[in-house]
Formats: sequence, C-alpha cells, structure tokens
Amino acid sequence: MTNEEQQHVIDELQTVIADTQATLQRFEDTGMDKEMPADYEKLLDILDGAVKQQHEHTKVMLEG
Repeated sequence: MTNEEQQHVIDELQTVIADTQATLQRFEDTGMDKEMPADYEKLLDILDGAVKQQHEHTKVMLEG
C-alpha cells in the first residue's frame, strides 16, 4: 500500500472515530448508556477497533 493509500485509510478511520465518539457522547447525554448497555459496549468496541487500526496504518506508513 502506498503512503497516499495509507493516509486515505487513516483519514477514513478518523471519520469513524469522530462519528463514534459523537454517538457515544449522545448516548451518555441522554442516559442511553444505562438503558442500552450492550449497544453502548458495541460502540466502545467500534471505537477501540478503529483507533487500533489507525495506529497500525500510521505505524506502517512511518516505517515505510
């Protein structure tokens, strides 16, 4: 994968991260984190996965 492609993936993952963080905040603001804990956990898993993937793509790009 070229550096440009890596950067595109990193940017797309940043969008996922930001969107997920905003959704988590809405969950917390409306108490849905307590009413729907399984869904809240799924959102946390999505955020965790996106951050880890972004880290890996950044690492590959910097090492390359």
